[in-house]
Amino acid sequence: MKTLVIIPSRLSATRLPGKPLLKINGLSIISHVFKKAEEANIGEVIVASEDKEIIKDVEQNGGQAILTKDQHKTGTDRIYEALQKFDNSNIDLVMNLQGDEPLMNKDDIRNLNNQMIKNNTQIGTLASKIIDKRLYKKQNVVKVITNERLDETNFPEAINFMRETLNQDKNIYHHLGVYCFQKETLKNFVSYNQSSNEIKNKLEQLRALDNNIKINVALANEPSIGVDTIEDFMAIKKIMEYKS
Repeated sequence: MKTLVIIPSRLSATRLPGKPLLKINGLSIISHVFKKAEEANIGEVIVASEDKEIIKDVEQNGGQAILTKDQHKTGTDRIYEALQKFDNSNIDLVMNLQGDEPLMNKDDIRNLNNQMIKNNTQIGTLASKIIDKRLYKKQNVVKVITNERLDETNFPEAINFMRETLNQDKNIYHHLGVYCFQKETLKNFVSYNQSSNEIKNKLEQLRALDNNIKINVALANEPSIGVDTIEDFMAIKKIMEYKS
C-alpha cells in the first residue's frame, strides 16, 4: 500500500500568528516537520498551505508544497484539496501530520502507518499514556477513550474524544493530532457537514464517530508538544537546540 504524507499549515493561527515560519536552529518549524516526515520514510511528503510565504519557505528548504484555498474550516479539508491537486491515482493512505509539532517521533509515525496497512482500518491515530494527572483537566490536551487498554502491539477502537475528564480509571490517553486515512474514507469524511458535537467541542475527529466511521488508536512512545503559544515555542526551541 502506498502512503502520501500531507502537512497542513497556515500563518493565521489565532494564538501565535506566523508560527510555521518561526526558526529553530536556522530552520522554520514547518520545514523541521517536513524533514522529520521525510525521515520517517513512509511515502512522499507535501505541505498544504494557503500562504505563499510557507510554500516558498518549504520549497527553498528542498520540500514540496501545494497552494490551497484560504476558506477551509479544518486542516482535513485542506489536505483533501491538496490530495486532489496531486496525482493520487496510486495512493491508498493519506497521513495528516500537524505542521506545528517538530518533535514528533518518527517511529510513532511508522508504527501508525504499519498498523493501518496490517489492519485495513478506515482511520488511524496516535495516543500516549498520561503520566501527569493535571492533563486530565487541561482543555488544550485532547483525551481519547479506547475500548481496550493500549499497548505496543494492538490497535483498539476509539470510543470518544474529549477536552477534559474527571474520570481517570478508564482507558484514557493523551490524543496526538496525527491521522492516517484510507483515501476513500478521507473523501467521505470531508463530504459530511460538521457535526454539532464537533462544533461544540472543537474536535473534528468527532465528525467521523458521529458518522459511524471507526477510528483506531496506536500507542505513541512519547507525547508530542505542539507550538500553540510563545511559551511552547521557547520550550521546544530549548529542547531542539540542546539536542543539536
